[in-house]
Order: sequence, then structure tokens, then C-alpha cells
Amino acid sequence: MLINPKKAERRPWEMFFVGAFYATISLILTKWIFSGDPVFSKYTGILVVTFSVMLSIPFMYFAIRNEEEKDLQGYGYLRLLEEHGKALTYFMFLFFGFIVAFSFWYIAFDDGNQNFRAQIETYCLINRPTQFESCVSDYGIDSSAKTTGFLSAKDKIVNIFANNIYVLIFTLLFSLIFGAGAIFILAWNASVISAAMGIFSQSSLTNLPIALMRYMIHGVPEIGSYFTGALAGGIVSIAVIKHDIKSEKFWVILQDSLNLVILAVVLLFIAALIEVLVTPVFF
Repeated sequence: MLINPKKAERRPWEMFFVGAFYATISLILTKWIFSGDPVFSKYTGILVVTFSVMLSIPFMYFAIRNEEEKDLQGYGYLRLLEEHGKALTYFMFLFFGFIVAFSFWYIAFDDGNQNFRAQIETYCLINRPTQFESCVSDYGIDSSAKTTGFLSAKDKIVNIFANNIYVLIFTLLFSLIFGAGAIFILAWNASVISAAMGIFSQSSLTNLPIALMRYMIHGVPEIGSYFTGALAGGIVSIAVIKHDIKSEKFWVILQDSLNLVILAVVLLFIAALIEVLVTPVFF
């Protein structure tokens, strides 16, 4: 009702406000309905993501179906990539809407860290693995988990790239099995980045733009890669439903999806290099 894929292609920036609206509604539902529950209050970080996914799935489904139909138009490789680029653009705006809204409310709410408990633990495991316990305690969370030791720059690139490939594989599998279900992985990543931005900005709204720049330098190619993988898996998922897997149309779609997966891996490697070698230079 808010927007459809055809309109989103013409005005992709509107998806930013749709994403921000979905994230805000998710936080409101979680905070005022479940935060007081003795059981659900422990899992508010997951509930926020769950509601964001539920709100996004209808749009994601029709967007992926629209992209699958483009594969059958007989476009050349470059033209088809250009057409898919329109979808990736409005997906990115949706993701940025999630990030900005989650980050804003993380800072605005006095108990924002409790609404992102799981996300803070994930942040500490990635950024302060040798001081995990003190890290989560600094942000009002009590937890325990295994940690890893110090990593060199080369090891960081390998570790980050391997971890991102792992996420990409899950995104691809989720989109293959559930169609639009890959939005779960993407919404989760948006919430983790938002918690990291809230921590980096020291819970000050005036520092939020700097935090956004800090994480978007490498975040743009990384998230673009995940959406590319989600699009590749989703297109195949729709094609399996609509076409015989032995038909010529299906193999055309499969070839396009394979090209998208290759592009996603290249983007991930670029993102890993930027995160380790470029981002620290500025922040």
C-alpha cells in the first residue's frame, strides 16, 4: 500500500522513509508490548528484527518477482545488470532507512541498549573479542561467550571476508528456500550496524552523522553484496515455482543468478579491503 516495485524504480529514495517507518513501528511494538514481559524482554533484539521482516516481506516478494520477469525479456548481460541495479538501489535505500531509524532510537531511548541486547553482544564479539565480558558490561549487558585472540591486518581481511562469505551463503540459501526470506539476514545486519553506530556516537545524536560515515564507507559494497545475493537466490526461487526446471527459460534465469553471485563475491572482497585498510585511516 505504501509503495510498489515499479514506483520504487522511479523514486528509489522513497524506500528510505519506508524502511525508517518499518523500523520505528518494529521498535514501538517491541518496546511497549514485549519489553515488560519477563521472558520476551530477554529477546527484544530478535523481536525488533522479526517485526521488520514481517513488514518487509510483501514488498520483497513482489520486487523479486518483478526482477525474475526481467530475465525473460531477452535483455543482454549489461542491460539486465542495469535493470537489476534499479532493484539494488531501492533495496539499499530500504536498508539505510532501517539503519538510520534503528540508530536514532537506540540513542533516543534511555534503555536503547536493552532493545538491542543481541546486537550489542554481536558487536562486542566482532570488535573487542579479547575483552568481551567488559565490553558487554560497559553497555549494560551481562553475558558470556567464547572469544578469539588478536588478529593482524592480513588475518583481519581473511577473517572478515570469510565471515561475510558465510553471511552471503546464508542470505543466498534463505532467498532460495524462502524467496523473500533473505530480508531476515539483511534486517539483522542493519540492526547490528545500528547498535555499533549508537556505541560509536557515544549515545549522542549530534555524532550520529559521523558514525554513519564510519560504517557506510565499507558498508555500501558489503550490503550491496548481500542484496545482490538475495536477489540471485530469490530469482531462482520464483523461477522454480513458475517454470519447469528443464525449460530453456529456467537456464537463462540460472545463468543470470550465477552472474549476480559472482558479482556479490567481488563486492564482498572489496568491502573487506576497505574495512581493514581504508576505514581506519579516517576513523
